[in-house]
Amino acid sequence: MTMEQNAQPIRVAQMMTDMNYGGVEMVVMNYYRHIDRSRVQFDFFALEGSTLPQREEIERLGGRGYVVPKYAHLPQYEREIGRLFRQNGYQIVHSHMNTLSVLSLWGAKRAGVPNRIAHNHSTVGRGEGAKNVMKYLLRPFAAVYPTRLCACSRTAGSWLYGEKPFRVFNNAIELDRFTYDAAKRKAVRQELGLGDELVLGHVGRFCYAKNHEFLLDVMAEVCKQRPDAVLLLIGEGENEAAARRKAEALGLQRNVRFLGRQSDPAKFYQAMDAFVLPSRYEGLGIVLIEAQAAALPVICSTEVPQEAQVLPEMQYLSLRESPAVWADAAIRAAENARRRDTSVEMRAGGFDIVTEAKKLEKFYFDLLK
Repeated sequence: MTMEQNAQPIRVAQMMTDMNYGGVEMVVMNYYRHIDRSRVQFDFFALEGSTLPQREEIERLGGRGYVVPKYAHLPQYEREIGRLFRQNGYQIVHSHMNTLSVLSLWGAKRAGVPNRIAHNHSTVGRGEGAKNVMKYLLRPFAAVYPTRLCACSRTAGSWLYGEKPFRVFNNAIELDRFTYDAAKRKAVRQELGLGDELVLGHVGRFCYAKNHEFLLDVMAEVCKQRPDAVLLLIGEGENEAAARRKAEALGLQRNVRFLGRQSDPAKFYQAMDAFVLPSRYEGLGIVLIEAQAAALPVICSTEVPQEAQVLPEMQYLSLRESPAVWADAAIRAAENARRRDTSVEMRAGGFDIVTEAKKLEKFYFDLLK
């Protein structure tokens, strides 16, 4: 009997690190929402300490959420994932843990799972000492346990797998939710108490990679030219307190809005005039896809893969340039913005989740042939 005739959907174990509204889990959840769930179901494995905010939605869609020990407690981690792999009889384990996928896929191999997918969403940045040592130590083992290699971009795949063949699955999104809408823009601005001030935006966890301290230096320069400008910061994370202190030290309390974690950040893109992402490294940067879907001009660092660019309004600047140069670029981009419906361009770029989810579904079924 072929899988096509099988009434039960295939269950794929999706191996995550933390699940606290990070970019990677947003990508996997987007695929889950749009895949044919009568044929493919996802079970999510998150590490202890995860708030698993999507648990209710996952269960409503027919999936399961498991919280397993942190990999720092390796024997417990391996024992628990091995037990669940065997208990649920997975034919496919799809790991999104970047270089750490070696740990989840080693467990999958030992449990006899025939199809083991490594999926890389990241690269490496300078300055993250211990984390980078770990990445470089694990990198040679990246292709030992998986049977298939995937990545979110050519850049991320080449960094981890070198010359080995891998498949790219784009960080696709629900384009309609982000399409520019003038009425929505007006409503969100009113909700935020904004008039016609210049509004810059950033969506991302407060962590080393996202480089909020540089972003705040840029904002200080913007305010020299446009004293009423506003920066919307969406996200939370370990560096948030430091960012708040820095905003205060720069005298930006009235200009910077810390909006915290938002389960639906889509509407905030409408209110922005430009999006600024000075990341120290990115696998692709799903927020850049969202910003372009909302027709926002984007200023991002040259550490971001070129593949993230779909629209001509996206501009790359080196982090070696001064905050003043970044500020000028952001103000100019905002003043020259052409807000419009970009869905045709975004779809052509391969970032429409409806189309991309069908490709992932076919990929899974091809593995089982």
